[in-house]
Amino acid sequence: MREKPFARARRAGSFGRVREDGWAAACEGDGAPRIAPSGDSSGIRAASTGDGAAVAAESSCVATPATAPSPSAPSPFGSRAEVLHRPRAARMGNRALTLAALALAVAALSAVVVSGALVADAATATDFSQKNLAPSWAHPFGTDWMGRDMLLRTLAGLSASVLVGLLAAGVSAAIALVLGAAAALGGRRVDAAVTWLIDLVMGVPHIVLLILVSFALGKGALGVTVGVAVTHWPSLARVVRAEILQCRQSAFVATARKLGQGPARIATRHMLPYVLPQFIVGLILLFPHAILHEAAITFLGFGLPPEQPAIGVILSESMGYLSAGMWWLAVFPGLALIACVLLFDGAGSSLRKLVDPHSAQE
Repeated sequence: MREKPFARARRAGSFGRVREDGWAAACEGDGAPRIAPSGDSSGIRAASTGDGAAVAAESSCVATPATAPSPSAPSPFGSRAEVLHRPRAARMGNRALTLAALALAVAALSAVVVSGALVADAATATDFSQKNLAPSWAHPFGTDWMGRDMLLRTLAGLSASVLVGLLAAGVSAAIALVLGAAAALGGRRVDAAVTWLIDLVMGVPHIVLLILVSFALGKGALGVTVGVAVTHWPSLARVVRAEILQCRQSAFVATARKLGQGPARIATRHMLPYVLPQFIVGLILLFPHAILHEAAITFLGFGLPPEQPAIGVILSESMGYLSAGMWWLAVFPGLALIACVLLFDGAGSSLRKLVDPHSAQE
């Protein structure tokens, strides 16, 4: 059996050395490296003889650059290397920023609700000597035709709208949870019935159904709350149904079922933690819709009574004074309503980033 040329050379005592200057030299068995000059193109030439032996040319050693990179060479990652090795104390992760944004939004909404409840009585106080005043340091939002401070009325109206929206969204979310779970776990007939009901409610415009329900219940806070509650559950019910169906088909639920766990234990230990984050996010995202629709039907005269300070009432009353140049009666309350809705939307988006496994580490 023929011996390979490299094995024969190794047995003969040839070896390689790496010089201190970063060049590699191939050496003969006597240990004396022979480095070919840079201009010599002869290099190491090997020819195969009849028996396969390697024959070295007259220039038996040549220096080649070492494969190890130079310490002063630039990093292949560029500027990203500094970011990857930056100390943890010197940087803040996106998760911490998201949590801070969520806390800020919740704190702002809580401040609006508490301050509105505290100034409810002062918001209805009239002073005809201060009527129709433009925005100033004493009255940042101006005053209306009865001398009422528009800042206090806006805070009181936002507080009432947020409380009505919270109650209506909570009831609507409970309806969505019950019907979504029934559709996913109750069999084909129950699923078909719930799906038909969802399509029926979603086929009617929200504002029309809201007006009908509120008018049938005598308007007021009860009519608005019930109207919003029975018209905003279909979207969340679909999400709950889809999440439960996906959880039922998962591998860990099938494994728990084969291990002998009962339906109640599977529902509490596996399905509830799986569905709960999406349900909470959907509940929070219902709040801005409920607040906007409450303000809309109140603006149209089918919601809260005129004597109660509400954003819809304020905007409805200001329509008759815009032509007289009192723009602040509608602009500032409208901007405050938009800001409140954006706070709810930001809180829901931040919470979704925190609880969603696909975006929790972004």
